Formats: sequence, structure tokens, C-alpha cells
Amino acid sequence: MKAKPNVALLVGGTSPEREVSKLSGKGVLKALKALGYPTTIVDPAYGLNQPKEEESFFAEKDFAEISNRNCIDAINSDLLNNIDVVFSAMHGKWAEDGTIQSLLELRGLKYTGSKVAASAVAMDKNISKRIFKQVGVNTANWSTISDKSLEPIIVVNQIKKEIGFPCIIKPNDQGSTVGLKFVKDESEVEEGIFLALQYSSKVLVEKYIAGREIAIGILGSEALPVLEIIPKSGLYDYKSKYTPGMSEYIVPAQIPDNVTAEAQRQALLAFQSLGCEGYGRVDLRMNDQNEIFCLEVNTLPGMTSLSLVPKAAKAIGILFEELIDRIIQQEING
Repeated sequence: MKAKPNVALLVGGTSPEREVSKLSGKGVLKALKALGYPTTIVDPAYGLNQPKEEESFFAEKDFAEISNRNCIDAINSDLLNNIDVVFSAMHGKWAEDGTIQSLLELRGLKYTGSKVAASAVAMDKNISKRIFKQVGVNTANWSTISDKSLEPIIVVNQIKKEIGFPCIIKPNDQGSTVGLKFVKDESEVEEGIFLALQYSSKVLVEKYIAGREIAIGILGSEALPVLEIIPKSGLYDYKSKYTPGMSEYIVPAQIPDNVTAEAQRQALLAFQSLGCEGYGRVDLRMNDQNEIFCLEVNTLPGMTSLSLVPKAAKAIGILFEELIDRIIQQEING
């Protein structure tokens, strides 16, 4: 019997989604063990100073000081010697924007998920939406703000002219709705911009699409069943995503077959148009006329108990361990 490939599991990192990554990593590690993959856990944010105990990688309190410089040291070290494939359970800026991927490429290591260019493009919401428009993927109207010195009244007038209220204000290059605000009217614009600028130098202002929140997982070249999210708060924000009981999930979504097919078509087109591969998740909105609007593509979606891709895969009989195995084998055999 052929020996299982040696896997390095990357967890943690330095993004605002560090804690979510630990949750994903814990779930992936359990699956890797059950599948029999020899696994080395690495938190690049710790550099060469890695915990000795497995539990310390997933503890709420950090084991040691973290930094982006440490990530360079970790990827360039002996920690990844004799590794056949890297499974990244990291999320957010520096983790899925092509940064870590570039370091892995320089080491000549295979790794799961999208590669450097696709990762960078997918993380940049403005560039992604420009590509969506070009290839015929429907997306909500938007504009960007990169000048921090702009007077709020100028921004308000720009939103009135180009977007309208209500709208969504969020960082241009973050995930997990970090820094996102639903803005009802012009009185909330300044607060929304201030929040978004805490996480990015560029702010995206997007028309709010009233209707239903849906997501479609991608596995290889296949669109998984449409999943509907019903947040109790009315807005699928960070709290709704990661607090048990704050959202209801329906998969497959109870929508007409023709709408399901169109949503899957647009999701797969959006994913492929950015050059993404392996697996991912496409977030969309559907209005009362059943029109689909693509919001963004996530190249390293969550792998927690609340995560959407595992839920969608399970709906067609792909259990969590098989999902992780498929993701690894795609890269090994690709």
C-alpha cells in the first residue's frame, strides 16, 4: 500500500481571522488524523518558536508573540522539510491574498486552494467585481474610497449619485465580514468608513440587495448545492457567522430549480473567471425577483462546525473527512 503523503497544516496567522482559523484548523486536523495522514501543525505567526503541545496551537491565548516577519521565517525553515502537501486552514489578509501562497511557491511546495494570482485577485473585492462585470456575472453596483482625507459630505454625495441607500460599507480586502457595516442613511456613512479603514486602506461601498443570503461551495469544477443563510439579526455579519444559534442554514435552498441552476452557473463562472481552483465558496444575494448578485469569492472558506462548504457537501453525501481527502488529493494528483 502506498504511504499517505506528509501534510503540513497551517493554522492561525496574523489576520483578524486568526481565531476563526484556529477553529478551522482543529476540525481539519481531526479529519486528517482519521484519514491517516501524517500531519505537522505549523502556525506561521509563531515563526521558529512553535508550540510543543498540539492543544497550544488552538488555545484562545496565544502561545508566544506573533508577527508577519515570523511567517517568513516559518515557511523558510526546516518545519516544512519532507512535506508533500500543505493544507492551509488560515483565513483573511496575508493568509488567502497570495502572500503565504507566494512563500510556499518559493519553497516549491504543493498547497491546497487557489494559487498566488487568483488568491490576490479574489481578496481584492474591487478587482473581482470588475472581472465579474466583464465576464457576465451579475454583481451589485459599487464604488471605492481610497482618500482618507475626503470630507464625509463628498462621500455621501458620491453614494447618493452612484449607489443609493441603504448600502454596505466594508474593507476592500478582508474576509468574514470583518469591518462591515450596513448603512441605512447618510448619517451612518462616516461611522462605516471609519470602521472599514481600520482594516484596509481602501473602502468598498456596495449597493445593498434586499432579499435572501445564499452561498455556493465549489469543489473542483463542481458547484455544490445552493445554501441559504437566515441570520436572526437580519444581517449576516461576523457575530451571525461565528456564534452558534445566530443563523439558520437551509441546504438545498428552497428556491425554484431554474434559479438554482442559474445561481450555480454564475457562482462557478465567478470562481473560474478569477482563476480560482481546488475549492472555495461564492457568496451571493437573491432579490425578490429571484435575480442573483455575486458579492465575492472566498478562496479559503471556513472549515468549522458552522462552515458552509462542509454543510453543502454533506447535502450530497460528501462527509467532512471525504471533503478534506478530496481537497488534498486534488492537489497531489493535479
